[in-house]
Amino acid sequence: MVKSMTKFTDQINAIINAQHCNAAAFLGLHRDSESGYLVINTFQADADSVEIVTTTKNGVTKVLAKLNKVDDRGFFSKKLDANKGRKKPFTYQLKVTHGEDQQIIDDAFAFTPNISDFDLHLLTQGDHQKPYKILGAQAQQYSQFKRTVTGTRFCVWAPNASHVALISDFNHWDGRRHPMTNVNHSGYWAIFIPNVGVGSAYKFEIKDNSGNLLAHKADPYAEQGQYRPDTASIVAKNQPYAWQDQAWLAQRAQRNNRHAPISIYEVHLGSWRRSTNNEFLNYRDIADQLIPYTVEMGFTHLQLMPVSEYPFDGSWGYQPIGLFAPTARFGTKVDFQYFVDKCHQANLGLLIDWVPGHFPSDDHGLATFDGTHLYEHADPRQGYHPDWNTLIYNYGRVEVANFLRASALHWLDTYHIDGIRVDAVASMLYLDYSRKAGEWIPNKDGGRENLEAVAFLQRFNEELYNQYPDCFSVAEESTSWAGVSRPTSDGGLGFGFKWNMGWMNDTLNYIQRETIHRKHHHNEMTFGLVYAFDENFILPISHDEVVHGKGSMIAKMPGDAWQKFANLRAYYAFMWAHPGKKLLFMGCEFAQGKEWNFDGELDWQQLDIHWHSGVQRLIKDLNNVYKNTPALYQLDCEQDGFEWLDHKNSEQSIISFIRYEQNDMHSPQAVMVICNFTPNTHHNFKVGVPVAGQYIELINSDLKIYSGSGLSNTNGVTSQEVPWQNQAHSIDITIPPLSTLILAIKEC
Repeated sequence: MVKSMTKFTDQINAIINAQHCNAAAFLGLHRDSESGYLVINTFQADADSVEIVTTTKNGVTKVLAKLNKVDDRGFFSKKLDANKGRKKPFTYQLKVTHGEDQQIIDDAFAFTPNISDFDLHLLTQGDHQKPYKILGAQAQQYSQFKRTVTGTRFCVWAPNASHVALISDFNHWDGRRHPMTNVNHSGYWAIFIPNVGVGSAYKFEIKDNSGNLLAHKADPYAEQGQYRPDTASIVAKNQPYAWQDQAWLAQRAQRNNRHAPISIYEVHLGSWRRSTNNEFLNYRDIADQLIPYTVEMGFTHLQLMPVSEYPFDGSWGYQPIGLFAPTARFGTKVDFQYFVDKCHQANLGLLIDWVPGHFPSDDHGLATFDGTHLYEHADPRQGYHPDWNTLIYNYGRVEVANFLRASALHWLDTYHIDGIRVDAVASMLYLDYSRKAGEWIPNKDGGRENLEAVAFLQRFNEELYNQYPDCFSVAEESTSWAGVSRPTSDGGLGFGFKWNMGWMNDTLNYIQRETIHRKHHHNEMTFGLVYAFDENFILPISHDEVVHGKGSMIAKMPGDAWQKFANLRAYYAFMWAHPGKKLLFMGCEFAQGKEWNFDGELDWQQLDIHWHSGVQRLIKDLNNVYKNTPALYQLDCEQDGFEWLDHKNSEQSIISFIRYEQNDMHSPQAVMVICNFTPNTHHNFKVGVPVAGQYIELINSDLKIYSGSGLSNTNGVTSQEVPWQNQAHSIDITIPPLSTLILAIKEC
C-alpha cells in the first residue's frame, strides 16, 4: 500500500512539474489496476474544488461526486464507488471552482487523440501525401457515449523529447495543464482539446530527453500565425472555402504549359501599395487593387515573394518559420484564399515563392526543435548557411523531406496556387556552395553534389506533376547544372521551368554600358541563344536586380534622360521578343527611379511624368502583343521557333532574328525582330523576311506614345524579291535610335 501511494505521489509530482512521460494514462477516467474501480484524476491549477458532473436527458446538470484535493497545488482525485453503478466508463464533465467563479468544462483527458496506425506508418516512412491533415491543429468532432464534442486535435513531431505540452491562451500558457501523449511511442505527440477552436493562440512546450526545458515552439504545421512580433501559432479555420474559380481550373492546363504565353508580374505584397498611414493592406484590399492593375497591364500570372509566415520583415519572406501559413501581416488564411480566388476569377494565374533551402534560427522555430538537430544537420559544415546565417534542412531525413514536400503541395491543395517557384536551388544542389576548402563534407562518392537534395527536388517535382499536372514548378538555379527542367525519368530535376540567370546577367551587363562601347561586347546580347533551348527558360528581371545597391532598372541605363528611357524601352522589347517566358518585378514596369525599398510602397506618383508612363504603356502593349502573337511564345523552349537574321553586326550594335509559330515554319505569322542599341538612326535598312507581303510594326519602342522620338514605318513596308540574310525576300525599313522593332506580315 505504501509503495502504491508513493507511486501515486510520484505521478502527481511528475504532472505538476510537467515531467510525466505518459500523462494520458494517468489523468482522466481510468480503471484502477488494483481495485478494479474507476478512478478520475485531474490537475486544475489553484482550484478550490472539483466535482464530476453529467447532464441528464432533460439537460439538467447532475453532480456525481466531489473529487478529493490530494495536493494543494491543484491535483484532485476520486475513486468512484462501483456499488453506485459506476462500473463502466461514461461521459462526464468537470465543475471547477475558483473562489466565486465556477466553470463546467470538458476534460481533455476523457478523449484519446484519434490518429490511425496507418497515418503513423506513413508519417514515419516519410510517405504521407497530406501530413498537414494529421499534424498541426485539426478541428474535429469527437463522439463518445452518444455525446459529440467539438474541439481541436493538436499533433507535433518531437521524437527525442521527454515531455511535450500544449500551451495556449486558454490554459494560461501553463505547460502542466495539457501534457500531450506520445502516440504509440511513435514520436508524434497529440492531444484533443474540447471546445477550443478558431482563433486560439498556442505553442508547444518541449523538454529534451534529459528533461531540460527548451524555448516554446511554434507549430511547424500551423496554418496561421500571430502578427509579428508575437510568435505563437493560431488555430485556423478548417472549413472548406467556397471557391468560385471553377472556370479557371477547367482551363488552367492550357494557361500553364510551355507552349502558352506566360508573362509574370513579381510582387512583394508588403511594398506594392500601403495604406495612407504606411500600414500593410489586407489580402482582400490588395486583391481589389493589385489584381485589376495586373490584368490591365496584360500580365498572365502574378508571382508573390514568400507569403509563408516569417519573423523579420527585412528577409522579405525568404527566412520563413511557418511554411504552411500565409503571413498574418496581410490577414488570415481565409483572406488569402479570397485573394487567390479573385485572381482566378480575373483569369490571372498565381505563383508563390517557396523556400526549402534554409530556415532561420529563431528560438520559436525549427532549430533544435526537440533538443536535437531534428530538422537541420548537426554538423555546421552541412547544416549552417554562411550567406544568410541560417540553418539547412536535412533532406536525407525522410520526415523532414516529407514535411517540406507537403508544405509546397499544401499551397496547391488548400489555396489553389498555380505554381511554385523554388528559391535558391543552386545553394541546395552543391555541398560546397559559398564554402571554402575544408568547410564542407563531400558526398558518399567524394563529390560536391548534394545527393539528398537532388533526390528531394526530384521527388518534389514528381509529386507535384502527378497530383497537379496543370500546375508548374520553377527553379531559381544560377549554375550550369544540366537538366534542371528535364523530366526525372531522363535524369533531370523535373522542374517545369528554370530562371535564365545567365541571360539576365549578360544582357544587363551589356545594356548598362555606354553605347559607344557596346560593339566590343556584342556577344553579351547574343550568347544566350547558344543555350536558350537547353532548358525551359523564364527570363527574369526580378527583385534581386533592383536592391542592395544595384540601383533601379532606369538607373542602370547610360546617357542623358532621353537615352536612359530609350535604352530601357529597347531592352524590354528585346526581352519580350527573345525566346523564354517573361518575369518583371513590380516598379520596373514604370521605370521607378530609385531602387526597391521593402519598407514603403512603390513611387506611384512618378506615373505623372511622361517618361515613366511611357514605359508603363510599352509594357502593357508588349504583354498584349505577346499574348496575341503565337510566334512570340509557342516555341519559346524549342530551337524550331527561332532563327538568326544577323547576330554579327557588332559595329552598328544591331541584332535581328525571326520568331516562328508552332508547326508552321515560314508562316505568315512569323515575326521579325530588329534591335538597335546605339543612338544612331538607320534609313532604308535591309532586313531579310521569310515570305512576301506587307510588314507592319507590332511594336516600336521609339513611338511617341512611349515618349520616344516617333520615328516609325507608319504605313508598313512591302517586301521585295531580293534575297537577304538567307531569306528569299527582304524589306527596307527605318530603324529608330535605341529601339526595338517587332514586325509581322499584315493579314488580309
